[in-house]
Amino acid sequence: MPNEWSETDVVIVGAGIAGLAAAWRLNRNALVLELEEVAGGTARSGSSKVSKYPWGAHYVVAPMAEDVTLIKLLREMSIIDSSGEIGEQYLVRDPQERLFYRGRWYEGLYLAAGATDDDLRQFRAFEREMARWAAWRDGKGRRAFAIPTTLSSDDAEVLALDRMSMRQWLDARGWHSPRLRWYVEYACRDDYGALLDDTSAWAGIFYFASRIEAPGKRSEPMIAFPEGNGRMVAHLAKSARIETGWLVTSLIPTEQGVDVIALSRDGRHLRGIHAKKVILAAPQFIAARVIRGFDRDVRDFTYGSWLVANLTLRDRPESHGYPLAWDNVLYDSPSLGYVVATHQSDVDYGATVLTYYYAFTDRDPHVARKRLLSAGRDEWAEVVLADLSRAHPDIRKLTERLDIMRWGHAMIRPHSGFIGNAARLQAQMPWRNIHFANCDLSGVALFEESLHHGVRAAEEVLG
Repeated sequence: MPNEWSETDVVIVGAGIAGLAAAWRLNRNALVLELEEVAGGTARSGSSKVSKYPWGAHYVVAPMAEDVTLIKLLREMSIIDSSGEIGEQYLVRDPQERLFYRGRWYEGLYLAAGATDDDLRQFRAFEREMARWAAWRDGKGRRAFAIPTTLSSDDAEVLALDRMSMRQWLDARGWHSPRLRWYVEYACRDDYGALLDDTSAWAGIFYFASRIEAPGKRSEPMIAFPEGNGRMVAHLAKSARIETGWLVTSLIPTEQGVDVIALSRDGRHLRGIHAKKVILAAPQFIAARVIRGFDRDVRDFTYGSWLVANLTLRDRPESHGYPLAWDNVLYDSPSLGYVVATHQSDVDYGATVLTYYYAFTDRDPHVARKRLLSAGRDEWAEVVLADLSRAHPDIRKLTERLDIMRWGHAMIRPHSGFIGNAARLQAQMPWRNIHFANCDLSGVALFEESLHHGVRAAEEVLG
């Protein structure tokens, strides 16, 4: 046990978005302990001589009226003005998305070029079904799929979707078009790091329907910055008292509150803190490891792994077809493609930074993590360059710097049965004087969900 002890009212464990959101709500009336040297978790950012860039989460969807917490944050940041409008400079400008297929780039993420009449029929039918779910309301007026998910309906018709995989849902409708399957599976890989078989149909439909305000409308626009959601990290951190370089090894509930034991990153110092309340803003699997006497089952919480690379280029890469967009995806690639950090600058020439994402979709997440960690920077850099070389033959000679980040637990995986799982619902409840805040509790790894749960946990503490 530590020789030195201090006292404080609230300790927040973890300075990812959920932890920072809790600190933002508590307005510096909490101590935030973070293992890493910088705050932000998977929303953190970096920079090169050319531009800032994201190391993970890189956008938020423009909020609908019900997401009052995100709207409040964006107002504070002057992204939403006094009239309720989002500044045009913050919305992803055109061209937004493109897809590389057989030597050429095409507009959008659905491969329409060369599609058969049946391909297009199935795609239109899928879009109509997403619009139907966007319009659906239960007896209480709730949307089937809302952001944050706590506002979504718990009607039996909606929750029935969680009992099947996204592949089974597509099968039941006879939608077997390879192009449609690729398009929907890309969405599952993008947000959940999972394939159709391993994604709940609830989560698969949520990806599309939660972003459509009403039938006949397109998905809500995206808000993005060069550094991705690192812009939000910097703002939230202003309201936090953060001490980095501390690994919380034990949370010990007592009659008076919670004793927090933390080890310095270099392993030389052990400290103890008597806290009245603790907000554990870390993934649920951490709870089972650090909370003494914790008796909840967290085995159903599984996590996908990601590799992120940032390539600093001295000039824009060669392209054929549709021009360089913000989001650039390769059809025949296990990766998710890349986003362009300098896209919002309105300058379409010269040096830039490409942020490349690779989701490990192995069914067994332990296998994925071992594969991710089995290779170092140089091996993964070669994987990145080889993949991008198919679309950009000049990528190697243009790349001046290539940095790699490995995320072993990047996002929660909403497999079939997880959204309606009693363990997930129970995990949101406090345990003794410990409160929980992370996007695991929603079942989808979105900035908006982490923000919501951070504020919710802080309000529990205040209450």
